[in-house]
Amino acid sequence: MIELRFFETSDFQQLTNWIETPEFLLQWGGPNFSFPLNEEQLEDYIKNANKVNSDVLVYSVINKENGNVIGHISLGSIDRINKSARVGKVMAGDKAVRGKGIGQQMMTEILKVAFDELKLHRVSLGVFDFNSSAIACYEKVGFIKEGLLRDARKIGDEYWSLWEMSILENEWMERN
Repeated sequence: MIELRFFETSDFQQLTNWIETPEFLLQWGGPNFSFPLNEEQLEDYIKNANKVNSDVLVYSVINKENGNVIGHISLGSIDRINKSARVGKVMAGDKAVRGKGIGQQMMTEILKVAFDELKLHRVSLGVFDFNSSAIACYEKVGFIKEGLLRDARKIGDEYWSLWEMSILENEWMERN
C-alpha cells in the first residue's frame, strides 16, 4: 500500500537518482526539464506548488510499510473554473516495486485527490505510444484514449507520438 505526501526539497536527490538518461527525463518530465535534472530545476518546479488554490500539486509516493519514497506523481494544470486537471510526472522510481501494481495505486490515489477532494470533472494525461505498460495501467483505472498526437516530441533524431487520455467524474464514480 502507498500514500501520497507533498514533494519536498529532501526528496530532490532521490528523484534525480532515478532520472538516468535524457530519454527517461523526457518521458517523465516533458520538455520543461533538461538533462541532467538538478536542484535548480526542481526548486522552480515546486516554487508555486502545494499551496492553497495552487494550480499544481506535486507528490512523493511513500511505501506505507517502510516509509520509503518509491515514486513521484503530480496533478497539474488545475483549473477550478472548468473543473479539470492533468496528471503528470508519473514514476515508480524504485525498480524493486515495478510490476507489482504500484502504478495503479498511484493513479487511484491521485484520482481521489482530483475527484473526491478537489471535486473536478475531468482529468487528462499524455503518455508516449510505446509505453504499453503505462497505457495498460491508465486504462485499468478508467482512462480512455482520446487521440494520438503524432510525432509530438523530438528526441535526438526521432519523434515520439503521444496518446491523450482522460477520465470523467461520472466514470470515476461508477468505478468507485
